[in-house]
Amino acid sequence: MIDPTPPSLPSSACAEVLVGSSNPSFPYLRGWSFHLDSDAALHPKVCVQTSTSAGLDQILPWLFYHKVVGVAQFLLFVEGRAAKPQVVGVLESIPGVKVVYRTQELEEQQARSRIWNETWLAGFFYKPCNYELFVKQSLNMEMAIVMARDAGMDWIIHLDTDELLYPGGAAEYSVRHLLAEVPGDVDMVIFPNYESSVERDDIKDPFSEISMFKKNYDHLPKDTYFGMYKEATRGNPNYFLTYGNGKSAARVQDHLRPNGAHRWHNYAKSPNEIKLEEAAVLHYTYTKFSDLTSRRDRCGCKPTKDDVKRCFMLDFDRAAFIIASTASEEEMLRWYNERVVWNDKQLNLKLLRKGVLTRIYSPMAIVQGLRESGVFTSVIAAAQSLVNDKVSLKESNVQNQNDTKLEKVSRKFIRANSQASVRKILHVLEPAIPPLSPPGLDDPLLEFSTESPGT
Repeated sequence: MIDPTPPSLPSSACAEVLVGSSNPSFPYLRGWSFHLDSDAALHPKVCVQTSTSAGLDQILPWLFYHKVVGVAQFLLFVEGRAAKPQVVGVLESIPGVKVVYRTQELEEQQARSRIWNETWLAGFFYKPCNYELFVKQSLNMEMAIVMARDAGMDWIIHLDTDELLYPGGAAEYSVRHLLAEVPGDVDMVIFPNYESSVERDDIKDPFSEISMFKKNYDHLPKDTYFGMYKEATRGNPNYFLTYGNGKSAARVQDHLRPNGAHRWHNYAKSPNEIKLEEAAVLHYTYTKFSDLTSRRDRCGCKPTKDDVKRCFMLDFDRAAFIIASTASEEEMLRWYNERVVWNDKQLNLKLLRKGVLTRIYSPMAIVQGLRESGVFTSVIAAAQSLVNDKVSLKESNVQNQNDTKLEKVSRKFIRANSQASVRKILHVLEPAIPPLSPPGLDDPLLEFSTESPGT
C-alpha cells in the first residue's frame, strides 16, 4: 500500500493531518489492505452509521480507527464538504464503505417516513440548528437500519465523526469481541461517553493529540462524582460541556427504530438493554479553537439568551454560540482557555488521582500508527483517478449518478413504510432521548437513566 512519494492531497490542512513522518511507529500496519473478504466469516458483524459534513482530515482517521477495532461496514450520510467529489471519490474506494448523498430524492423519500406520523420525535420538528440536525440524524438512522439488515449486519451503532468507540474491558481491543460477549437476549448496549479534556488551545488533530478524558458519571463512585463536581465543572453550566448520556449499539432485528441520535427502540417491544461498565464512547468536543466559529457559522440564530434556546439543547452550546457571535477573537481565545482548556496542571493531577480524569492512549497510538504507516495517503493515492473523474463531471451529472445508486434502497425503504405514510393521525410513543447533561449538584439522588424526562 505504501507509495514512497506522498500523493497530492485535497488541501494543505488535510495534508498536515494525514501525512506521516518517515519513521513509522506501527510498522506492522504496512501492507495491511483492510479488505473485508477474509473477515466474511467473523461474527458479529458491526455497522457504524454517521451523518457528516466533515472533510477527509477528520473522516479518514475516524473510519480507519474503527476498522482496526472491528467495524465491518460504514454507512456515511454525507453533505457539505463530505459530499464534494474530492472527498467522496476517496470514501467510495474504501471496502466496506457506503456513501449516501443528501439529494432531493433522499429528502422526498424521508418526507414519506412513518416518523412524521408518530409523536416520539414530534417535539423536535420544525425547529432550527441542533433540533433540525437531530431530526435529520434520526431519519438517516431509520434508513440505515434497512441498509444494515440487507448487508447482513448484526449490530448497528450511530456515531458522529468526532466520536471514537473505546472497547474497554474486552478480551481484545475490539468492538466486535466486546459485542460477541453480550447475552443473546440483549437488544441494546449503552456505551457511556467520556469527554475530551484538551490541554492546549492549538490542537490540530484531536484523535492523535488528546489523551486526557473526563469520565462519565456512570463510571465513577457517586461520592467522588458529587464531591469533585465543582472542581471538575470549572464554572461551566454542567459537568460535561455537551451531552452525558452516551451512545448505543442495537442488535439488528425486526421492528427496530431509532429513538433519537443516542438510543434505539423497537415498535414491537421494550428493548432489553445493558450499560457497559468499562467500554465507552470518547467524545472529542470543542477540541479546536476554530470549533467555536465553525459551529456559529452553521446556525443562523440570534446571539441572545432567548433565541439560542430555540436553536441549541445544551447550555454550553448556547454560551459558546453567544461568545463566538459577539466577542473579538482575543476575547474568544481567553474564554476558550478559561472554559475548555485544562491549563491547571495541579488540578489535572488531582482529578486524575481521584479518577474523574483518566488517560487513554490507545486511540492516539492507533491513529498515529495508521498515519505513520501511510494508510491515509495510500488510500487517497489509490482513489486519485476516481477523484479526478468526479471532479471533471458537472454537478448535475454527479447528482444523477448518486440518485441511481440510492434507487434500490429507496424502493425497499418506501415499500416498508408505504402503509404508515398514508396515515393521518399521530401514533403516541415515548419521546426520543435527546442529548442530556449529566446530573448536577441540585439532584444528587438522581439516577441518571436512559429515559427521557417525563417518561
